[in-house]
Amino acid sequence: MILREILRVAMAAIWSNKIRSLLTMLGIVIGVASVITMVALGEGAQQQVQRQMQQLGTSNLSIYPGQSYHRGRAGEERRDLTTDDAAALAEAESIIEVVPEQSRSLQIKKNEKNANVAVVGTTPNYFTVQSYEIDLGRVFTEADNGARKRVAVIGSMIPMMLETPAPTLLGTQVWVDGSPFEVIGVLKEKGSEGSWRNRDEMVFIPIRTSEFRVFGTDLLNSVTIQAASPSHLALATIEAEQILRREHGIRPGEENDFRVRNRTEFLNMAEEMSRTFTYLLGGIAAVSLLVGGIGIMNIMLVSVTERTSEIGLRKALGATPGHILQQFLLEAVVLCLLGGFLGIMLGGFGSFAFSYWANWETVVTFGSIVLAVVFSIAVGILFGILPARRAAGLEPIAALRHE
Repeated sequence: MILREILRVAMAAIWSNKIRSLLTMLGIVIGVASVITMVALGEGAQQQVQRQMQQLGTSNLSIYPGQSYHRGRAGEERRDLTTDDAAALAEAESIIEVVPEQSRSLQIKKNEKNANVAVVGTTPNYFTVQSYEIDLGRVFTEADNGARKRVAVIGSMIPMMLETPAPTLLGTQVWVDGSPFEVIGVLKEKGSEGSWRNRDEMVFIPIRTSEFRVFGTDLLNSVTIQAASPSHLALATIEAEQILRREHGIRPGEENDFRVRNRTEFLNMAEEMSRTFTYLLGGIAAVSLLVGGIGIMNIMLVSVTERTSEIGLRKALGATPGHILQQFLLEAVVLCLLGGFLGIMLGGFGSFAFSYWANWETVVTFGSIVLAVVFSIAVGILFGILPARRAAGLEPIAALRHE
C-alpha cells in the first residue's frame, strides 16, 4: 500500500509538470531511439553478410590469375588461367566441382532497347555451385555447351533493362555483341555481390560458345572449385596449388602465378567489421542516454528545491526519509521508462524508415529492446539517486521554513 501511494504521488508530480517532464525525457527518447536504430542497422548488415556466405557456399574456393614471379621478382608478363587449367583441377580427389568463368562487359540488344551488362561464359554446374534458382525456362546443359549453342540464361533484372516482360522474352532472341542468342531461362533475383557487381544484371552463356564464338580465347577470369565439404577446404587448396604449379611449370621455391581465395574469409572479416561498427554506433548512441540522464538529474535537483516545503510537510506528517527517497527515485525511474518506451517506438519507426526509403536492411531484435529498457531503468536509478538522497536528507523544520 505504501509503495502504491508513493507511485501515485510520483505520477501526480510528473503529470503536474507535463511540459517539463516531456523535455526532461527528450534526451532519453533520443538516446534509446538511436540505440534501437543503430543496432537494427548493424544486425541487418550482419544477416546480409551471413546470407551472402550461404549463397557463396562454405565449401567454395576461387582461383584468380596472378603475376608471374621468378626468384622473388615479378615478371613482365601476367600469367593467366585457361580452360586446360580448369580441366586439370577436375582431377583432384577433394574437389567435386570445377566452374571456369569468362566474363566481359558487352552490349545486349532487344528490338530498340540495349544495355551494357556482364556476359559470363561458364559451365552448367555454375548455377548449382553459386546457388542460383531458375524462375522461368531452364539452364543450358552439357549438350548445349558441347555443341557451342547460342543460348543464354539471363538475370532477373535483364527483362526490366530491355523493357520486355520475362515471359515474353523467354524463347526469343537477344543480340549479344552483335550475335543472336536464344533466351532459354530467367533466373530468380539473387542480389548484388558487394557494391561493384549485381548478379541480377548478368547474361550467362555456355563456356564453349563464349570461347569460340564470342570472346575468341580460352583465358579465364576465374575458376571456382567446390570441396567435398568445408572440412576438405584446406586439402582442396593444397591440391589445387599443386596441380596449377604443375600445369604452369613453376619450379620449387618459386612463387605462385595465381591466387587462391577463400571467399568466406572475406565475408567473416566483413561480418566482424559490421559487428564492430554496430558496437561503435551503439556506444555513440549510449552517449545520448548519458546526456539524457544528466538532464534528468539536473531537473530532479531543481524539483527538490522547488518542493522543499512539500517534503517538510510530508515528513511532519510521518513520512520517513526512506519514503521520500523512494518517491524521488521512482519519479526518475518513471521518467526514464516513459522516455524509453517513446524511444523504442521512435527507434522502430526510424528502422522502418531506413528499410523503406533507403533500402537498408534493418532488424529490430528483442534483445535490443530489452537492453534499451534495462538501460533506461539503470539511468533513472543512477542519476536519480543524488536528488532523492538530497530530498530524503532535508530536516523537517528547515524544510517547512523554506520559501
